[in-house]
Amino acid sequence: MPKSNFTIDKIDQILKETIESINKGKEEIFEIAENARKECDMIRNELEDVKEKTKDIIKEVDKLELEERKSRKRLLIVSRDFKKYSEEDIKKAYEEANNLQIQLIFKRHQEKEMAKKRRELEIRLKNAKDVVERAERLVTQVGVAMDYLSGNLEDILVTIEDMQKKQLLGIKILQAQEEERQRVARDIHDGPAQSMANVVLKAEICEKLLALDEEKAKIELKNLKDIVRNSLRDVRKIIYDLRPMSLDDLGLIPTIERYAYNFTKETGINVDVILYGKYEKQESIVEIGIFRIIQEALNNIKKHSKANSAIIKIEKSNDEIIIIVKDNGIGFNVDKELEQHNNSGEKFGILGMKERAELMNGELKINSFLGKGTKIIIKIPLYRKDDIND
Repeated sequence: MPKSNFTIDKIDQILKETIESINKGKEEIFEIAENARKECDMIRNELEDVKEKTKDIIKEVDKLELEERKSRKRLLIVSRDFKKYSEEDIKKAYEEANNLQIQLIFKRHQEKEMAKKRRELEIRLKNAKDVVERAERLVTQVGVAMDYLSGNLEDILVTIEDMQKKQLLGIKILQAQEEERQRVARDIHDGPAQSMANVVLKAEICEKLLALDEEKAKIELKNLKDIVRNSLRDVRKIIYDLRPMSLDDLGLIPTIERYAYNFTKETGINVDVILYGKYEKQESIVEIGIFRIIQEALNNIKKHSKANSAIIKIEKSNDEIIIIVKDNGIGFNVDKELEQHNNSGEKFGILGMKERAELMNGELKINSFLGKGTKIIIKIPLYRKDDIND
């Protein structure tokens, strides 16, 4: 018995040390990703500056080419007519043509150097983006491994009979959590975080301008208000993506209608929401699951379908909710698409919707043909509150 306890303690110690090492590795990878993001931002700004300078140089080259052609033409005219033009006129025309030619050669050289620099910056930007993507994938994979080692999946595992399916489901949930954290971190970094940095900068500018130029200070304050307003919109969007508050305040159907309305405004794809029968509020976990499936279905329509209209039909019976999302887009080969998703390990899109439906003991079917649009049918069984808690 003591030997058994020693073995268990030893295994526990090894696991703790492993988790600690993985956690340190994750932090280092995250730091690499953050530094690569900063480098991307710096290169992107430098690239934009080079593009603007290149445009100016091209304009100058075009202008000099025109002037140089005119000067050569004048030199030709002056040098032919000795009676009309003096030696001084010829000398002046020659010097002017020569100076313009030198300026043109110099500007063309500058244009070539700028083009070379732009290509180098574009290569550096691509490499930096690759580093960010690889680092983010590593952070996700390491995070999944760490959570899987340290997490407690017992509450989920007891509800699944097949042990292999339990393990796979646990990994997918952890990976989805880690990828969602990455997405939120990326959204905050690219949106509110950068905007807040601009707010600090603009505030410092306003502070200095107040004593020097009130009109400019007012303009900067207006810009500052716009930045804060946009930051607030970005934060609200991030919060909405995490969990739409209108689900709790208004309910599922108004939330879907509002989302469809905003989706149409954003994409130009007309979406109609049709409700059959009377809908009664369901458990929060069911409503958020249904909303996420519809959200992903519309996202797929926007990304892939090339549709100009879609319909969401919702029908509730005594024992199930049926949702149909249909578009008039280009359609696709369902079997081929599912096979590609399986091979690539894709966790969202079609497989994500199917898994959400299955987690609610529901089912999701897809009917699609090339050139004839796509129809998604979701059936979610309804339970009494006691059944769901059990």
